[in-house]
Amino acid sequence: MALFEIRNLTFTYPDQKKPALTDLNFSLKQGEFLVVCGKSGCGKSTLLRHFKTAMAPYGERKGQILFEGRELDTVSVREQGARIGYVLQSPDNQLVTDKVWHELAFGLENLGYETGTIRLRVAEMASFFGIQTWFEKSVEELSGGQKQRVAIARALAMNPNIILFDEPTSALDPEMVGEVLDVMKGLTHGGMTLVIVTHEMGFAKEVADRVLFMDEGYIIEQGTPDEIFSHPKEERTKNFLSKVL
Repeated sequence: MALFEIRNLTFTYPDQKKPALTDLNFSLKQGEFLVVCGKSGCGKSTLLRHFKTAMAPYGERKGQILFEGRELDTVSVREQGARIGYVLQSPDNQLVTDKVWHELAFGLENLGYETGTIRLRVAEMASFFGIQTWFEKSVEELSGGQKQRVAIARALAMNPNIILFDEPTSALDPEMVGEVLDVMKGLTHGGMTLVIVTHEMGFAKEVADRVLFMDEGYIIEQGTPDEIFSHPKEERTKNFLSKVL
């Protein structure tokens, strides 16, 4: 069974005649790393937000979004919060507490986990992401790359089945992009399911299992990195790659 299955998904924002997404069909397996790319305004971030009910945009939706065979809308907020992680584009828009350690514990506290479980998972994440030396720091003291690392660690602390990333490197300098890419590599080696919306093709070329290209709300091409980068079939895909590589 697919972890997620998208069937004939069409979505239109209020007061718009043209759909932002049109008749999308694809599935996502457990442990897969999917990169969604395309030019600005192609619908990729709108698509990503449909993977979690709390993030879904307001408008008219047609089609189905299935999570482990169930309509996503029927999956409880608590279960989605625990099993579907979401990392926003800007680090400054997603950190909500004062200290790094508290940020790592925040989601677990909200779901009512026992103190012992929270401490164990926070310690595991601090070790995995190498943030022990700034564990007690205020989040305001952190660099952009460090903030994004904390945001990813907080999502991973929930032990989700999947983490969704919306342009996680767009606000970062090249060195910090490398830091986040290293984190992604570690997650893929651990079997985590990842979906990332990005213009940073390093993710697609180095760690993705599948690349999905969008244009004007449609999926125009998808395949493995080798297939896409070596022999893109669509002229629009070739044009996009020529501008970002």
